[in-house]
Amino acid sequence: MTNHDRYPSRTERTGLWLAELTHVYDALTEAGYAIDFASPNGGPVPLDPRSLGWPHADAAAKARLNDPAFMALLQSTRAVADIDPGAYRAIFYTGGHGTIWDFRDNADLNRVAESIYRSGGIVSAVCHGLAGLLDLKTEEGRPLLEGRRVTGFSNFEEALSGVKDQVPYQLQSEMEARGGRYEKAVMPFGSFALTDGRLITGQNPRSSKALAQALLAALRNEPAR
Repeated sequence: MTNHDRYPSRTERTGLWLAELTHVYDALTEAGYAIDFASPNGGPVPLDPRSLGWPHADAAAKARLNDPAFMALLQSTRAVADIDPGAYRAIFYTGGHGTIWDFRDNADLNRVAESIYRSGGIVSAVCHGLAGLLDLKTEEGRPLLEGRRVTGFSNFEEALSGVKDQVPYQLQSEMEARGGRYEKAVMPFGSFALTDGRLITGQNPRSSKALAQALLAALRNEPAR
């Protein structure tokens, strides 16, 4: 999850898009999986204010927002530098615009994700969380996204979001520049998730439930570690 909460020139804040975390967290914990919360710096994770109200926060997300134990986890995430990738079967990058700034070019995040993937684990991301996948490399040194079916927040959705002038790059364009075979839903902000081997991606906030089910399916097909 991101630690970043500021736009370059807007007074409104950004941060984690809550439901992109809670939908996946609920599905995996209900299935019996243990989850650790991590962020580039560790410590508190800011919440994007727009994600907390109608129509973006459903009943399940609001339940977590009012869950003191869950909220305490968001205040005490582990620093990615302290993560041992050998302890994990998957990594999931949540979204929110903050990730555009602190997921990309993060050496610790890249190390953890590449190690998990090269050990037979799963790399997954939703919406702007795809920023963390842009610079991942295969063991041969090629972009992990090259030739892979992949989705994430589209250029059109970025324009519709009203902050296109604030972000330093557009995810769709960056994925395509790395050879990703970008796909998206027919309608903007429609639910859409893709599985390409052990790479699982979701397009936007409404895709988090579909991504959660795809991640569960992939985990159940993977041998225990």
